[in-house]
Amino acid sequence: MTVSIVTDSSCRLPASVRERYRIRQAPLHLLRGDEDLLEDVDVIGPDVYDDPATTTAGSSPDELREQFEAALEDSGSDGVVAILMSRRLSGTWSAARLVADHYPDRVRVVDSRAVGLGLGFAAIAAAQAAQAGADRDGVYEEAIRASSTGHSLITLQTLDNLRSGGRISAATRLFGSALSIKPVLTLVDGMLVVKERQRTFSKALERMLTDAAEEVEDTEVVLGVQHCGVADVADAVAEDMRSRLQAVGSVVVTDLGPVLSRHVGQGAVSVVTCEGIAPIEGIETSRPAGGELSTDSDRSTEAERG
Repeated sequence: MTVSIVTDSSCRLPASVRERYRIRQAPLHLLRGDEDLLEDVDVIGPDVYDDPATTTAGSSPDELREQFEAALEDSGSDGVVAILMSRRLSGTWSAARLVADHYPDRVRVVDSRAVGLGLGFAAIAAAQAAQAGADRDGVYEEAIRASSTGHSLITLQTLDNLRSGGRISAATRLFGSALSIKPVLTLVDGMLVVKERQRTFSKALERMLTDAAEEVEDTEVVLGVQHCGVADVADAVAEDMRSRLQAVGSVVVTDLGPVLSRHVGQGAVSVVTCEGIAPIEGIETSRPAGGELSTDSDRSTEAERG
């Protein structure tokens, strides 16, 4: 048997990849009125992304316990490593630590200090280490290493969603809105901070791509591109990044998912890179990449594709 990996649904790994690496995930929640919708379980439409009445919540202790139990059964005596989104963005990590106390010396919990594919790539790195025969401590250390070498950038059409969700300060939001600024954000110690401010979305997008390429220089990386409702832009960004990077082992293009989309809003695009990961198996291409980056200052977003 091998060490089993558990993560949460913010990882945005395609189901085919999770199945290939036997990664289990606990669902995050969207709360709207009396509805409690589970990400990647329930059908959730794009109408929730910019709905101020919709809020989000982390995985519950019961959901994490269910995943830990199943993962422990999968692993035999080898144990579980749970790699979860930043504790500064969600209560999921804290809930997991409490649950893990019921499985002493069998479950280790990692704060990835990341979210989205930054988290997903750390989970894949851990799973690859497990399949190569690493013990629980070795898998844990690999998850920490991948988390620390990942780089995440995201360009937004607006800061309003992040402000309303409490993920960025009202002062930053007001500054951006007053000057019609389009921000590029990055993760620093598990928190979203503004890295760049540009006058138009196209300039912010170009700045993000330049910064993402400069972060890794000629290092071999896996590349992730995520989006909220702009699949064609994401495809074009992936192609553009391929041309800028010296060595790309694998490319994953995916949506940001309902929970992250609720916080970043329609039109958001993210680029993630991570070093030291073998080519990712199980990636399925649903459509050919292509298209051109828009140079419009106010590109309209399209409906989320299923």
